[in-house]
Formats: sequence, C-alpha cells, structure tokens
Amino acid sequence: MLGYTLALLIGLSLGILGGGGSILTVPIFVYAMGYPAKEAIAMSLPVVGATSFVGALEHWRSGNIDLRVALLFGLVAVIGARAGAELAKLVPGVVQLTLLGAFMIVAAALMLRGRSEQPDAGRAPGARRRSGMVAALATVAIGLGVGLLTGLVGIGGGFLFVPALALFANLPIKRAVGTSLLVIALSTGSASFGYHGQAVVPWRIVMVFTAVAVLGIMLGTRVVERLPARALRRAFAYFLFVMAAFILFQNRAVFAHPSAALHPTSAGAR
Repeated sequence: MLGYTLALLIGLSLGILGGGGSILTVPIFVYAMGYPAKEAIAMSLPVVGATSFVGALEHWRSGNIDLRVALLFGLVAVIGARAGAELAKLVPGVVQLTLLGAFMIVAAALMLRGRSEQPDAGRAPGARRRSGMVAALATVAIGLGVGLLTGLVGIGGGFLFVPALALFANLPIKRAVGTSLLVIALSTGSASFGYHGQAVVPWRIVMVFTAVAVLGIMLGTRVVERLPARALRRAFAYFLFVMAAFILFQNRAVFAHPSAALHPTSAGAR
C-alpha cells in the first residue's frame, strides 16, 4: 500500500510539474516494495513508458507534439535505450542504483534552475544559424546518451530531453514537454525488451502501480492551475536531493569497497 500511495504521488508530480516524478519509480520499487535492483529497473520501464504515453496523448490533443522531431529524436533514444539495457547485463545492481542516485542530483539541480520559455531569446540571427549547424549532432549525442541511461538505470530522462528539445530543436517549452513524453514512451519500450531474461517482471503489480500513477496524472492536470507550481517544483527538487543522498548512502559500498561492490553478488544487486 505504501508503494501504491507513492505511485499516486508520482502521477501527481507528473501532472502538476510536467516531469520529474518518474525518476522515483525505481527507488520506490526497491526501498518501499522490496524488489531487487535489476527487477525494480525492469519494472519501472513499462510504468514510466505507459504514464508518459498517456501524457503524450493529452499533449497530442492539444497540438503540443512535433511528430517529426519526436521520431528523429526518438530513433536515436531507442537505440541508446536498447544499448543501455544490454550494458546492464554486465553491471551489478548496486552500481546501477548508485548511478541513479547521481542522476537524481542532476535532475534536482535542473529543476531548481527552471526552464526558459524562449531558449533562443537574446541570440543574434547569425548565432542561431551557427548553433543550427551543430544542433543535429548535439541532438543525436543527447538522444543516445539519455537513452543509454534509460536502459541502464530506468529513468525516463525528461529532465534532460525537455531542455535539449527546446534548445537544439527550437521547440516552444510546451511542445518540448509533449514531444519529450512521446520520446520517453518509445525509449522505455525499447529498453523493456532489452531486460527480457535479466529479470522477472510481476506484471500484475506493474499494471496496478501504473494505473495508480495514471490516476495521479489525471488528478494533477486538473488541479495544476490552482497550485503554486514553481514552489512545488523547488520543494520536489529538494526532496530529490534527500532521496539521492539516501540512495548513495545505502549503496556506499561502491565508494568504500569498489572491487567488492562490482561483484554481481554484492548486496545492492540482490
């Protein structure tokens, strides 16, 4: 029940803040529901993918998805996600959780910075043209990199996808959010196939967890206009810092005894 309650909070955060909550899916499965790291990551991928797809449908109805950008960006993210899932076969669970904790800190820092409505504001036309020359390469690199993280540690990556789409694809922030959700749905689906044979997924638990998270999204989108989203975003970012510190402390063996932690039978991998 604790896990399902937290699933509702994940959905609420996605509905109210537009992202961030899904990064807590793996910690909830591990620390609140008691699943091993690899199984928790395999479980998180369909949860994040399904909730992102529901969010993408809402943005599609509002005209806030650039399908061309989503397919191009999504293609490289799908490749990266599958590569990350294959790489996960060689990485112990304790290392995966440690990497997750580190990237939660990055996500929290980006949430505190906030997002610019006009990422190109203030640039001269020549500078925009020059940036366009490297935008394709940057987009490919970010798509592959975030996709790799999706497969390796089970994150959706919206906290990196959204600013990348706004900056390099010149999308308005709302279209960047909607497009990002579709990309996340594609990349998590790809990574899920990569975990076949690595972990047994209890699908009944995953489906109930997903349904509760989707309910949270629907509730969040209904009340978003009545709540101070900026203050909530800052509070959630600080919560991510606390959770990241907890995860890193729980998996401190990576720092204290690196050789033992990297052994597949270490505590974090069980």
